[in-house]
Amino acid sequence: MNEFMLDSAFAGVTISLLTYMIGMALKKKFHSGILNPLLLSIAVTIVLLLSAGVDYDTYNEGAKYLSWLLTPATVCLAIPLYEQLELLKKNWAAVAAGIVSGVLTSLATVFVLALLFGLNHQEYVTLLPKSITTAIGMGVSEELGGYVTITVAVIVITGVLGNILGELVCRIFGIKEPIAKGLALGTSAHAIGTAKAMELGEIEGAMSSLSIAVAGVITVVGASIFANLL
Repeated sequence: MNEFMLDSAFAGVTISLLTYMIGMALKKKFHSGILNPLLLSIAVTIVLLLSAGVDYDTYNEGAKYLSWLLTPATVCLAIPLYEQLELLKKNWAAVAAGIVSGVLTSLATVFVLALLFGLNHQEYVTLLPKSITTAIGMGVSEELGGYVTITVAVIVITGVLGNILGELVCRIFGIKEPIAKGLALGTSAHAIGTAKAMELGEIEGAMSSLSIAVAGVITVVGASIFANLL
């Protein structure tokens, strides 16, 4: 199976896309937040690779092309933001306060939990960029001396959890304002949360798209400061 994966340039991409499509079909049929397409895709792909005895490096030789689409896909999130530009101008103060408070809460939470669980400095800085998009988070983790591969995994898990639980949390706390929902999802769960925000509405998607970029920049600065606390 390893030889087949190596000989086929797009085997990894094909497996990734097929498992994601299966996840999409299941979510559409059963309408359950647990059946998150990304989560299912990850789980099914892992099972397939383990069953076939294919190592990650071999799989990634064909799947790496998907990673190339990450940056342009993130840039494309500016389109819904442009369409809601007037709304942003009217509520810029609330938007700024929401994003800043979200970033500070994320960093402070990691700091407190690191103290409680006795994490060392390298483990601590690995978790600091957990709520920003992978493209930025990897750079932050590497610069601070963290484990980049673990950072990527944590970022994905954070996004998936935000995608699954975000709408439920908003419902529990009575958050009905579209701007607030979008900011919450984008600031806490980056691009994967933004995918959920776009399902909720145009305004939610636009505000979430804005949060990804702004929260990323603030986290770069904030993580550098928080990294010195432990």
